[in-house]
Amino acid sequence: MKYTSVTMAHKKPKVSQSNLKRRMKAIAGNYQLYLFLLPTIVFFAIFAYWPMYGVTIAFKDFSVAKGIMDSPWVGFKHFERFFTSFNFWQLIRNTLGLSVIGLLVTFPLPIILALSLNQVTNLRFKKFVQTTVYAPFFISTVVLSGMILVFLSPTGIINQAVVHLSGQQPILFMSKPEYFKAIYILSDVWQGTGFGAIIYLAALAGVNPEIHEAAIVDGATKWQRVLHVDVPSIMPTAVILLILAVGNVMNIGFEKAYLLQTPTNLPTSEIISTYVYKVGLKQSQYSFSTAVGLFNSVINLILLVVVNKAAKKLSNTSLF
Repeated sequence: MKYTSVTMAHKKPKVSQSNLKRRMKAIAGNYQLYLFLLPTIVFFAIFAYWPMYGVTIAFKDFSVAKGIMDSPWVGFKHFERFFTSFNFWQLIRNTLGLSVIGLLVTFPLPIILALSLNQVTNLRFKKFVQTTVYAPFFISTVVLSGMILVFLSPTGIINQAVVHLSGQQPILFMSKPEYFKAIYILSDVWQGTGFGAIIYLAALAGVNPEIHEAAIVDGATKWQRVLHVDVPSIMPTAVILLILAVGNVMNIGFEKAYLLQTPTNLPTSEIISTYVYKVGLKQSQYSFSTAVGLFNSVINLILLVVVNKAAKKLSNTSLF
């Protein structure tokens, strides 16, 4: 047994070396194709990886006069300050609350919309619905936030309807913290559901019609074909998009949350990204805000890896 194990241990490097040589030969034989990757690699190296050097100020007392290199190291001082701050749990609760509830509400809706549109046979009606639901995605976040503020103002269309239908006083939607999450998530649904359905419609377009024909011959109803043909066909796409969505669960939209904030709804609208902006750029606490942002990114990375592994084990579909 010992002889066998020693022999195999000597054989492994030979196999890996031959694999490496084969790969290098394949790259050399198709170097023109690999050259297409060069601009992308250079772009990410300059604009994505090189700026990561600045993350080191999270472990320093950064001074603009001294620069990143000469600023003194302070270890995890800024992280400890954030973890012990009075609003730490409030920020975590608000960020996770908005992102998790938002994910639960907004993720299945594009799938349902795509499955529904795929069953529509009237092309004119289908195009009308598609155009209608895609259009909100192209409204900028600033304009969208302005529209929400106008619609929900005491004299806006929503309050006018409330007053006329119920006879009650106008509701101060943007001043009450309990309404913020619902407003934020519903606006996400309105803006992103149609565009999110495009990917699933593309996946459904790739389903072999012969499978549907065979199911019809077997007596399957429309609902059964959706359940047993369409849904399994888009499941790998859904799993990949779910992994990506969970990987960004802590990175909920900064712009809209910041634009919809009012002094009275801060208890539920203050999230990590808006807090980093205020502390970092408005109060010039660069090291502290970088530490908070780094903590946010690490949590996202952990979630991404965990969900990716779980998806790989459960459905054999994963990003890496």
